[in-house]
Amino acid sequence: MDQPLTDQLGRPMRDLRISVTDRCNFRCSYCMPKEVFGDDYAFLPKQELLTFEEIYRLTRLFVSMGVKKIRLTGGEPLLRKDLPELIKLISSVEGVEDIGLTTNGLLLKRHGQALYDAGLRRLNISLDALDPELFGSLNGRGVGSENILEQIDYAKALGFEIKVNMVVQKDVNESEILPMAAYFKEREITLRFIEFMDVGNDNNWSFKKVVTKKEIIRKLETVYKLAGVEEEYFGEVAKRYSYEGSNAQVGFITSVSESFCSSCTRSRLSSDGKFYTCLFATEGFDIRKLLRNDWSDSQLLEAISAVWSGRRDRYSDERTEESAKARKKIGMSYIGG
Repeated sequence: MDQPLTDQLGRPMRDLRISVTDRCNFRCSYCMPKEVFGDDYAFLPKQELLTFEEIYRLTRLFVSMGVKKIRLTGGEPLLRKDLPELIKLISSVEGVEDIGLTTNGLLLKRHGQALYDAGLRRLNISLDALDPELFGSLNGRGVGSENILEQIDYAKALGFEIKVNMVVQKDVNESEILPMAAYFKEREITLRFIEFMDVGNDNNWSFKKVVTKKEIIRKLETVYKLAGVEEEYFGEVAKRYSYEGSNAQVGFITSVSESFCSSCTRSRLSSDGKFYTCLFATEGFDIRKLLRNDWSDSQLLEAISAVWSGRRDRYSDERTEESAKARKKIGMSYIGG
């Protein structure tokens, strides 16, 4: 496009997060609580998922509108069969500067080499506690943290750049802040603390359960000296800090206490082809229907451009306890984190 595509608040579209499946092998309480997502839960049938060819086509179109970074999410993306083939397709798109993948890490030893060989280099791995019993309770499957730590070591040995994501909840796992920081600082792996967010309507969110960036920094500074790191690009979500005397960094995702709506450049595709302009959206735009009705590239570009150009989302700026509970939002496992 001749001119950068921007929304109603002047924000460009630079990131595309693609959910490749709504299925997951964990049942984390803040995302897919097992009380809701039981053994008989009906996930999307295969024919409703975007095919790799459809994802490839849409990736080309989004990149032509300004997208530079692609992230594959889920559910758990490693449950999608033949995922390395999709990595190869996306890697072949001219203009893609970065591809990342968010995973719980459980299947990395099974798929890590194939993903690396296909061109993937960056992983975000979710881990909410080092304590095996606590982590097993949090993931809803009794999987111990030592299992994921082994997978992280394996992926690092392969050559992946790794960030570890920890969702912190008050009176749940905040006691793990310092142990997690010490463990990953020693290994020079960036740990990112994520404020507990009201994504979807199934995780019983409230402000009382949020541990803010300021609270976490206070804990860290009882042991470490931190220095702020300048952002690398417009729209960078994590606020980064370095440890004195170390190459390690720590980051914070502050959707609740320090909203970053004003610089949000993220677009999202659900696994069944809905286009969302906000993580806290109530509804999406059905691109799959247009794809399967044989719309041309120019028609699809016009439709996608119209959605982004009309975007006014700034939910985290406007969030209140009442609005969080009243608003019917799309679930995290469906839309991707």
